[in-house]
Parts: sequence; structure tokens; C-alpha cells
Amino acid sequence: MPDIIRTTGDLQALDSAHHVHSFTDPTVIAGGKTRVVVRGDGCQIWDGDGRRFLDGMAGLWCVNVGYGRQELVDAASRQMAELPFYSNHFQSTTPALTTLAHELSKLTPDGLDHFLFTSSGSEANDTIVRMVRYFWKLQGRPAKRTFISRTMAYHGSTLAAASLCGMPHMHAMDGGTLPEFTHIPHPHWYLHGGDMAKEEFGLQAARALEQKILELGPENVAAFIGEPVQGAGGVIDPPSTYWPEIQRICRKYDVLLVADEVICGFGRTGEWFGAQAYGITPDVMSMAKGLSSGYQPIAAVAMNARVFETIGGGGLLAHGYTYSGHPVACAVALANIGIIAREGLVDRVRDDIGPYLHRALAKFEQHPVVGEVRGIGTLAALQLVKDKTSREIFSVEDGAGIFCREAAYDQGLIVRAVGQSIVLSPSLVITHAEIEELVDKLGKALDTTARHFGL
Repeated sequence: MPDIIRTTGDLQALDSAHHVHSFTDPTVIAGGKTRVVVRGDGCQIWDGDGRRFLDGMAGLWCVNVGYGRQELVDAASRQMAELPFYSNHFQSTTPALTTLAHELSKLTPDGLDHFLFTSSGSEANDTIVRMVRYFWKLQGRPAKRTFISRTMAYHGSTLAAASLCGMPHMHAMDGGTLPEFTHIPHPHWYLHGGDMAKEEFGLQAARALEQKILELGPENVAAFIGEPVQGAGGVIDPPSTYWPEIQRICRKYDVLLVADEVICGFGRTGEWFGAQAYGITPDVMSMAKGLSSGYQPIAAVAMNARVFETIGGGGLLAHGYTYSGHPVACAVALANIGIIAREGLVDRVRDDIGPYLHRALAKFEQHPVVGEVRGIGTLAALQLVKDKTSREIFSVEDGAGIFCREAAYDQGLIVRAVGQSIVLSPSLVITHAEIEELVDKLGKALDTTARHFGL
């Protein structure tokens, strides 16, 4: 029988002894600083000592419909009682899997009608690398293998997905990227636009893709991949001119356009998918997180007819996972999509709670430690700066982002630090009153940060 662990202290001690945490310095855990989260309801979570927190990150950008949804629990229970597992290998499917694929075909951007399921965004993006290279091989152009991504991009932590990432600390862990992955600068106007208008900078940033394609040779470039809004890179929402130019360049050189919707999908931007918010027509698209609101691990790759029909004519598709299209995860995803649709959460983000959030955060543009407030829908970021006039940001050594994150935690608010930015991604069900609470607690954390750094 498993041991019954009752106290927070006991859990922290055992956690330090046995659990290897993701994206965490193990020495911090060795100091007994594990945060033991035991319950959630709506946009609130509670730790093992009974303390309540407003979760400004919806878990990990994913609990779109909020915690405590009994409908999703019931969907999992029914499916587990009926059929807890069956594989989709070897010509098999389940009703939940096939129904989910059909429902997704009605929600995704036009033309994306074919779906391959995985269990995480990392697996989905790894899958895309294999599928795209296989597509070009079947097209008789096997040299088209290189993927172009962006600096500050995050696409996952499996081997290929980590190479798609544009984050130095991700590459440093195993000594760099795999071959045939490269990056262009990310389109953050505030940090890199100088005196240019946003629209002018957007065109310049997009044209770095054309330069890179010509440098590598179009015959060698398989795809460009990008999140509509770079989430884990700091909620970098591009100028309006950026994505139309990226799309024009991809079409000109016959480079597949891949939209990573792992964070942006399922309502975050005020559309079902970020591609729809920015007018992108991708050839291939990954999705995860909000697909089940985090209640079950599930992700998917969507393909258009050109990609699918080529791959579909290539014989055995030697790819997949044991849990691809897991029936319980699919049943929960279907129920989750039903909640989003029935409660009008996509429209709510676009017309109500998204604008309300950004109006409330706009007051921080005057704060001495904040240089920029940015974002779209229920995605937002505050750029922390040493000097508002020169746009000088804090250094890694200053650690202003981590300091502010911890100050917010002390106030009972969960936010995330990305570099020297504070990022937010609350559930789509957050209320006006909870946004006011969020802004009040974040304001106190910013004030503490400004005092600490003498601003």
C-alpha cells in the first residue's frame, strides 16, 4: 500500500528526495521550497497550508475554462468506465477520437481538416518536423529539410522541438541545436524597433525570413514555424504588418507555414485560434493546452489537403504514440470544447474580458518600473525596465522579473517571469472582480520591485 502523506512538510521533504522538477533549479527544491498545490476552483488555487491564490497563468497557459469543472470530470469517468484505452494504430479508432477530429475540422482555419493526435505540444511539434520532411521527400524534393524559427520562440522540450526553440538556455543544456534548424530575430518592436513605426518594423522583421531563405537556398528550406503570439517568449504580439508579410514570403518560395497554436488556441486571442486573429492560413498547425483545458494530456497536429494527400499516398506512416488519441483525453477535449462554445467564451475574450483586462493593465504604463504593456485577449505582458526613456531593460543579473514574480506570489497572485517581463494568461472565465484583484496585487508587487531597485 502507498504511504499516506498528510502534511505539507512531509510532501516537501519527499518531493526534494524523489521528484525531478521541470524547468526548475534542483537546488531550490533541495531547500524545501516546493509549492504544494492541492485544490482549484474557477481561477483560484489553494496550497497545502490553505492559502488561496489567484492564478494569473491558468496553470501553464492551459486551464482555459477554469478549475473544478465537474462536466469534464464526468466525461473522463464515463469514458473510463466504457473504454479506458484503445490504440489508434493498425486501422483502429474510437468514437471519442473520430468525433473530436470531426469537431476540430469545424473550428480550425479553413483547409485544416486532417488531424494526428499526440499527448503534448512538444510531441506535436516533433511530429511536425517528421511529417514536413516526409512531405517534401514524397514531393521529390528531399533537400527541403531546414526549419526556420525565431529567437525567443518556445516550441517544446523534446529533442527536435528544443531545436525549434530560439532560447539560448534551452540550447545550452545539450550543446546547441540539431542540424537543419535555424532562427531569425523575433518581432518585438519595443525592444528592437528603435525609432521605426510599428508597421514599418513589422515589415522589416518579417523580411528577415526572406533573407534567411535566400541565404540557405529555397530548395533547402522546409518550413517556417511561429506562434501567432510568442507566449513563453514573453507574450510578443507582432505588428499588424508582420504576419501578412511572413505569409507572402512563405508562398513565394514554397516554404510551408506552420502555426504553433499550443498557447494561442481555443479562445485565448478572442478567436478559436490565433491564426484567425492574425489572418494566417497555415499549412500545418499544432495545438495542445486549451484543447482539454489541461484536464487531460492531449495535443494534435492539423494538416491541409496538400500535406495530407501527399503523406497519405506514401504508404505506411511510421509514426505515432501509444497514447495518440487516447479515448479519455479525447472525451474530455470534446466536453471542454462544448463548454467553450456553449458559454461563448471565445466571444467573451474578444468583446468583454480581453478588452477589460487590457484596459485595467494599461494604467501600469505610467509605473516607473514598466516600459510597455502588451498582448491580446487573455494574453498580456509587462516589460520591466530600468529606464523608461531609453527603454533599458534589467539584466539577467538584476533578476527583476523573478523578484517581481515572487513579490506577486507574496500577495497571493500567480504570474510568470519571462526574462525581464511579467506575463499573464488567466482563464477565459476570469471575472471583472478577479481582474481588479489581479491588478491590485500586481500593482503592489510592482511597487515593491520599484522600491527594491531604487526607482
